[in-house]
Amino acid sequence: MTFLGVAPAAADLRLCNKTESQVGVAIGYRDKTEWSTEGWWNLPAKTCETLIPGHLSSRYYYVYAIDYDQGGEWGGRAFMCTREKEFTIRGIADCIARGYERTGFFEIDTGEQRSWTVQLTEPVQQGTGSR
Repeated sequence: MTFLGVAPAAADLRLCNKTESQVGVAIGYRDKTEWSTEGWWNLPAKTCETLIPGHLSSRYYYVYAIDYDQGGEWGGRAFMCTREKEFTIRGIADCIARGYERTGFFEIDTGEQRSWTVQLTEPVQQGTGSR
């Protein structure tokens, strides 16, 4: 699966689920002292959710999402800690040794904007003329 486009929005970090499935979302970010991960936001199909309210204080945020209905995920090479149930985890080192899962997140570079929206989309279907 792929994610598509990011665009400035009202002062928040928002995620829009543009798919036909319910998705679960986790985020990673660095606060003033250390890295943290949080999850899960459950977004029904065709909805948006504010993940971090207010002006963004970091340039980089990290997202991992699971398609609950169709299977698949949106991930990347930035490894951080998660777990199956709702979580807030401080620190991203030694995930497995601390009893967590080690999960690959994709990076969002906000360019130091005060707000940002991430849009998760369905993978491009064959025969549409797009690649």
